Amino acid sequence: MAEAMEAASFEGRASKGREGKYLTFSLAGEEYGIGILKVKEIIGLMEITRVPQTPSYVKGVINLRGKVIPVVDLRAKFGLEAEECTERTCVVVVEVARESGQVLIGSVVDSVSEVLNIKEGEIEDTPDFGVNLDTRCIMGMAKAGSGIKILLDIDSVLGNDELTALPLRGSGKES
Repeated sequence: MAEAMEAASFEGRASKGREGKYLTFSLAGEEYGIGILKVKEIIGLMEITRVPQTPSYVKGVINLRGKVIPVVDLRAKFGLEAEECTERTCVVVVEVARESGQVLIGSVVDSVSEVLNIKEGEIEDTPDFGVNLDTRCIMGMAKAGSGIKILLDIDSVLGNDELTALPLRGSGKES
């Protein structure tokens, strides 16, 4: 009995702070989730202006109501095969924490699915794949029905050094 309580206590600690509402979206047939408080808006795909000398996964910038917002292709960022955009392809604008403060970044996704309320007991730690694999951008794995949703730490995904140099002036948040 004590062992079961200890195991339950450990499981609760492992997922502490990850419970909440998540916007779920699809990339290459897999389902991902981002904490809803990080999501500022969802917009249809619009004209993206390319910016020279940026990483290959940076599509460019958009003008969103007078703010210049960098846009990242999450398929390319995660090393997934490129696909043609469809009418369901959209941009999820998220607020990302950086040393200089909060900045807005657009993320191109295949489609947005739904907002899920995920409980602590439904979230497990990222499995140990037994290889030298960086999984810091994954907060956990949520069990949803018979499937799995990969919960992303969007600050880790989009707040890295490569993106720090992107032009963010005019976004209302200077870098």
